[in-house]
Amino acid sequence: MPLNSGWVERLRSEFSFIRGNVLILFVSWLLISFGMYMPLTYFSLYVLELGGTPFTVGIIGFTYSLSLMSVQFLGGYFADSYGRRRLVVTMTFALAGSYILYALAPTWKMLLMASIVEGLSLVYVPALRAILADSLPPEKRGLGYSISVLVFAPSMVSPFVAAWFVEHTGMLRGMRLIYLVSSTIYFSAAALRIRLRETLRERRYKLSEALKSYPRAFREGFRVWSSVPRQALWLSIIYVASFSFTWLCSPYYVIYATEELGVDETFWALLVSIQNAASYVFSIPLGKLVDVVGRVKPLVASMALLSAAVSLFITGRIMFLPIAFALLGMSSMLFSTSYQSLQTDLVSAEYRGRVIGFTNFFAYMSQAFTQLVGGYVYESFSPKLPFILLASSQIPLMALALATLSKAEKAASY
Repeated sequence: MPLNSGWVERLRSEFSFIRGNVLILFVSWLLISFGMYMPLTYFSLYVLELGGTPFTVGIIGFTYSLSLMSVQFLGGYFADSYGRRRLVVTMTFALAGSYILYALAPTWKMLLMASIVEGLSLVYVPALRAILADSLPPEKRGLGYSISVLVFAPSMVSPFVAAWFVEHTGMLRGMRLIYLVSSTIYFSAAALRIRLRETLRERRYKLSEALKSYPRAFREGFRVWSSVPRQALWLSIIYVASFSFTWLCSPYYVIYATEELGVDETFWALLVSIQNAASYVFSIPLGKLVDVVGRVKPLVASMALLSAAVSLFITGRIMFLPIAFALLGMSSMLFSTSYQSLQTDLVSAEYRGRVIGFTNFFAYMSQAFTQLVGGYVYESFSPKLPFILLASSQIPLMALALATLSKAEKAASY
């Protein structure tokens, strides 16, 4: 009994930080994950069903990313200047509404409009990440960020639910039903986030004031780098570059798998679930690893895993696909955990919103153009070429990370 009691006590102590804001965010992400991955499973095929082409998929991704990019400076400025909570709650409701537009789209052009609304709604991303960073104790950041990935575990089921809808009602009607279900789930998450507590002093603002603040928000996004360690800027550069190459291919995995490799919709759902499951199974041990060995080595290791995964994917051998998608899941989780932990270490609370907003602005700008380029290259040159570029890009990024971030942990501000 004493042994069991001691084990339970250690477990309770290890996870005692999951309360208040952290608990609310984790539960809301649990809901959102289920709602998000259902339509994502077949989104590119939905575009084709509504009269689009692979390049059209790139155009929609381009438009979405530009919309998302355009509000990141403003979101970061508001998060630091006016508080995090109100922005997160209000725009989560707006995000839920955008999914209704996706459900009702008669053509791919309406999907384009829905993507703009969705992208603008995500103005709250810097505030959301900042409120989590504010709420995590320094010694638990790696574990906390890894659990923030683990709470997306319901997404393992989402592709199979999406496959059921598509199989029983067809691609078009099935996707419409999926988006309506997802919208309901998002509204539930938004209602839960009303219970978040502000981590900074909250100030009231008006919409007219928000629009007038944009030039100042843009300037502050650049000015903030004089107040944070230089390694934080290098980390952002590496993140943006990695993000760019990843989105060169992301919308086209499903098209390549179904059209080039002969994968059917049900097997595709299984592959997506394997990718998600790998993230969740290894999330806590790898998150703990990030807390124990530091942030930089795991960051570099994640890039090596990504290169290996994409190389296996483009071999064209069906037997390698489950392995490739398991490695993709592990790579994504490890990169996210180590990157967010290191950024939180390096940037103190009063600057986090602006640093996140700045980084996201350029990440989403590059995401916009690389999706467009990826669609053009896929359709006009070779379906395999975007994936080759992604796999090969990881080698110089690994070298850059080792050269610029090797002393980053020493510069960290706890």
